[in-house]
Amino acid sequence: MKIAHIGIASVIATVLSGAAFAAPLEYKKDAFSARVSGYGNVGVIEPNFALPNAEFIGDWSARAQLTYDLTDGQRIGMVYSLNQKTTETGGAIDDLFALYQVKDYGRIEIGLTDSVSEKLGLGLPDVGGLRTNDDPIFYREIKPDGAVISDSTLDTGESALRLNAVSAVKNGIQYGLSVAGITSKYDFTIDGGIKIRRPNGKTKTAYSFGMSFMNAPDNFSQSIYSPHVTADWRAQTSFAVNVQYNSWVFALTGRAIYDKNPVGVVSDGFIVGAGVSYDFLKYSVSLTYSLSDTGVWQSDVDDYLNHVVLSSFRYKYSENVDGWISAGMTSETPFVSAGLRLTF
Repeated sequence: MKIAHIGIASVIATVLSGAAFAAPLEYKKDAFSARVSGYGNVGVIEPNFALPNAEFIGDWSARAQLTYDLTDGQRIGMVYSLNQKTTETGGAIDDLFALYQVKDYGRIEIGLTDSVSEKLGLGLPDVGGLRTNDDPIFYREIKPDGAVISDSTLDTGESALRLNAVSAVKNGIQYGLSVAGITSKYDFTIDGGIKIRRPNGKTKTAYSFGMSFMNAPDNFSQSIYSPHVTADWRAQTSFAVNVQYNSWVFALTGRAIYDKNPVGVVSDGFIVGAGVSYDFLKYSVSLTYSLSDTGVWQSDVDDYLNHVVLSSFRYKYSENVDGWISAGMTSETPFVSAGLRLTF
């Protein structure tokens, strides 16, 4: 946790020292570009509303990208990122990959990074600071009685050498494929994803679909709050729909995981979620619900259901500073949380 506190403090210091800049920080000279972006999120959370015992929570992320334009339509570059999640598990790299991009065709990435199906995914519209769509922070303090699938974003890890190929957006459609291996966590994994955007008109829509196959997962962790998986193979699929109408955003998401002959604690099953948000001037509100059912495919174990309802309120003080309050309920525990989020 000491590393996390240092990371949060450094992000906050960077933001406060440059109050007049626009996000992200960027430097350009001729064909060269350097870009740094990220956020720092600090606050408190209190299970059971016992406010004198509130626990500190911190979350942060920083990303650096260097690119060089070979021609008007071709670009090469490098990306490095680090975040709170990674440091919690003792890591020093979240993303580290090289890229080659051709404007009208797409992009190739090679290195340590998320899969195509995860990058093209969509989440629930939460305006708070509890990282609802990426290993929610409240599970740090509220431990469920059984295994849960913490979010509906398809995940095959970032610790293996991966090759991503992603198309350019044409007619609102973008798709891609990724393969990964050279890791002790599995033999190989193959992912595919597609995102369809319809941004014109009064009602704007977006759809995403993803699938993955992982051969021989061995002590593989799908999230920092889930049991590690050892099985013959793992298959996943995900979907999401976002609809925007004026200041309203509606969403429906889902993810299913199946493990063949799992060893140890069962952690496959499915999660479905629904949410809505509304923006008005500097104010935003959201309400989400998700249901995780773990062990549903295994007839020899009892499956575990976990419900989460979360409402959030955000006030945008400036371009880089947001204040937020969230209140929620898991299957066993109500909680309240509040904090400050700084972006750059």
